[in-house]
Amino acid sequence: MPAPLLRPSRLPLALALALSLALAGCGGDAPEASAPATPELALIEVAPATGTRERSWDGVIEAVDSATLSAQTRGRVLELPFDVNDYVEEGQVLVRFTDVEQVSGQRQAEAALAAARAAAAEAEADYTRTASLVERQLVARAQLDQAIARRDAARAQLASAQAGARGAGEQVDYTVIRAPYSGILTERHVRVGESVQPGQPLVSGLSLDRLRVSVQVPQGDVAAIREHASAALLLDDGRRVPASEVIVFPYADPATHAVAVRVELPGAQTGLQPGMAAKVAFKLGEAEALRIPDSALVRRSEVAAVYVVTAEGRVQLRQVRPGHRADGEVEILAGLDAGERIAADPIAARAWLAGQRAPAAAAEPGHE
Repeated sequence: MPAPLLRPSRLPLALALALSLALAGCGGDAPEASAPATPELALIEVAPATGTRERSWDGVIEAVDSATLSAQTRGRVLELPFDVNDYVEEGQVLVRFTDVEQVSGQRQAEAALAAARAAAAEAEADYTRTASLVERQLVARAQLDQAIARRDAARAQLASAQAGARGAGEQVDYTVIRAPYSGILTERHVRVGESVQPGQPLVSGLSLDRLRVSVQVPQGDVAAIREHASAALLLDDGRRVPASEVIVFPYADPATHAVAVRVELPGAQTGLQPGMAAKVAFKLGEAEALRIPDSALVRRSEVAAVYVVTAEGRVQLRQVRPGHRADGEVEILAGLDAGERIAADPIAARAWLAGQRAPAAAAEPGHE
C-alpha cells in the first residue's frame, strides 16, 4: 500500500512573521534611514510687529537754488570765464560787458552831483546871510522867503543828483554779472561778442547744496500725508533719507486731480542730481507687518529669499517678496508666515547645507 502523501501544515501567523524577519536579517546589513541633523544656526522667529504704514510714489529731484541770470543793462559781451558744467564759487564773475557807455554816464552823473553840491552850498550861505540881515531888520522879509526857496530848491537838486549818481554807478555794476551762490553752470544763452538788451537771459545755474523732491500724489492720500507730514527718500542702494520738511500744496491739478507735494532734503546729498527720478515713501498711518533684519535676506539679482528652518530641522531656501526698508529691517509682504523660523546668517545657513550635501553625494553609487 503506497505511503500517504504528506501535506505541508500551515504555520502560525506569528511564526511566519518571525521567520520573515530572520531571513531578512540574514540577507545583509541594510542601511537605516538616519534622522536629519539639527542645524546649529542662529534662528529668528518671524512675528508680526506694529510699524509704519507707507506708500511710495515717484518724483523728480529739484535744486532749491536754481536761477537764470538776465542782463540789466545794454552792452556787448566781453568775457564769459566759465563754460557749462563748470563749478563756480559765490561772487565769481560769470559775464562781463563793455562799459564805455555806462562809465560815461557815471562821470556825467558825478559832474552833475558836484554842481548840485556847489549850488546847494551857495544857497545855504545866501540863506544864512539873508536871515542875519532880516534879524537886524536891514532887508525885507520877502528876501528871506526867496532865500529859503532857493535853498530848498538846491537841496532837492542835490538829492536828485545823488540819486542819479547812484543809478549811474549801478549801471556800471550791471556790466559785471557775478554768481549769487556757489554751484554748477548749466547753460550759456549768449556768446562773446553778442550785443544784449536789458532782460535778455545770459547764463543759468544751480546749487547742489540744497535739494528737494517734487511728487504728484493722488487726492485720496493727501489728508493722511498732511496729517503725518513724514516722508523719506528711498535710494537704490537701500538707504533712506528722511525729509526735513513735507509741504503739501493747497490745491490740485484740475487735469489730473493730483496734489503736488514738495519734500525738502536735509543738507547736501551725494549721488543725487536735479532732474533724476526718485521714489519717496510717505507715512500714512500704523499697521502690523512681518519684519525681519535686512541682513537675513538673500538677494540674487531681482530675486529675494530667506533660509527657512522647518520643525523637522530641514533648511530650505524660500523666495519672499520684500517691501519697505527702515532702521535695518525689511517688511515681508509674501512668502513667510508668523511663527516660522529663519536663519539669521544666510552665509552660515548656506555653508551648513553644503556640508549636509557633501556626505550624501559621497555615498551615491559610482562616486569616487
